[in-house]
Amino acid sequence: MAKKAEVKELLEAGVHFGHLTRKWNPNMAPYIYMERNGIHVINLYKTVAKLEEANEALSKIAASGRKILFVATKKQAKDIVADKVSNVNMPYITERWPGGMLTNFVTIRKAVKKMASIDRMKKDGTFMTLSKKERLQVDRLRAKLEKNLGSISDMTRLPGALFIVDTMREHIAVKEAQKLNIPIFAMVDTNSDPRPINYVIPSNDDASKSIDVILTEVTNAIAAGLEERKSEKQAEKEGGSEETTAKAETAVIEKAEEEKAAVVKAPKKEKAEAVVEKDAPKQTIEDAAPVTEKKEKAAVKKTVKVDSDNLTKIEGIGPKGAEALTNAGIDSYAKLAKAKAEKIKEILTEASSRMAHLDPESWPKQAKMAADGKWDELKDWQDKAKGGVE
Repeated sequence: MAKKAEVKELLEAGVHFGHLTRKWNPNMAPYIYMERNGIHVINLYKTVAKLEEANEALSKIAASGRKILFVATKKQAKDIVADKVSNVNMPYITERWPGGMLTNFVTIRKAVKKMASIDRMKKDGTFMTLSKKERLQVDRLRAKLEKNLGSISDMTRLPGALFIVDTMREHIAVKEAQKLNIPIFAMVDTNSDPRPINYVIPSNDDASKSIDVILTEVTNAIAAGLEERKSEKQAEKEGGSEETTAKAETAVIEKAEEEKAAVVKAPKKEKAEAVVEKDAPKQTIEDAAPVTEKKEKAAVKKTVKVDSDNLTKIEGIGPKGAEALTNAGIDSYAKLAKAKAEKIKEILTEASSRMAHLDPESWPKQAKMAADGKWDELKDWQDKAKGGVE
């Protein structure tokens, strides 16, 4: 577990300094200790308690394998966030917040894929076949995309949580996260409203030292969660291999015993001919029983697989789209593979007019690959395609 923050450390970093009393938000009253020289002073004991609570939650999210998106576009926080967060391999936004980053994630992914396609052009030599003017334009586009979206290029799904520095400045990010029920962690100053925030860390969000101290604690907690996930996976892998070996040994022993018993019990030819008619029905029943059991087990396995299908793995299907399809009875890759694009379009449009623009033409094809377990082939197809359209 990461080392807990101390009040003295926070005090030295200036975490307790709030805004002018005339700029305060009354909802921050529970976190304010006192007022001095026209400035509110934050209660650092509450900051420590809230920081520990947030760290515990962030550690659990990181241990579950989900990403945490950090948002800090103010000048004094940019470099600190980029430096600290890149160490724990989490996505971050330090330039302008792209509108619809969460609520219109599919379109943002298209822009990221555009960046990847330009890189492929440079590798395979296609880039050099363009004219000088076109090459300049493509280079400028690549630089712009890298600046705004380069830090989220590895984020293929919506994040599990948002960490925001200065909620007043990043109010659009807060609203988008609220709309999608994504938990929000934030450094909240005395001039901000803590009500929309799930995990409030009352602190000075203007001083670089204060931001540095809080982010150090937060990233340490995330690193601890990632380490825990790694150790669990390792233990699971080792346990799985031991179990497989034990099962294989048991199967070999059982098979040997069955063969031995069959040799001992084998009747002579004369007796065998006499008993053929009597034994025939018994053998039929005994042989039929395991087959029925196998069919039942296969049916159970099939049912489990259908329940666990995640339709959002299909390029172009977001959480809302997956929900609409599931409500319409298309809750597995196999069913989606058999569905017609026109029917899917109709389901989406009925569910919400906002999904009327989606093009489900390639979804059955992708679902067929997923249903057949051809994940590598599906990934290659998605990398080459743009937004799920060939």
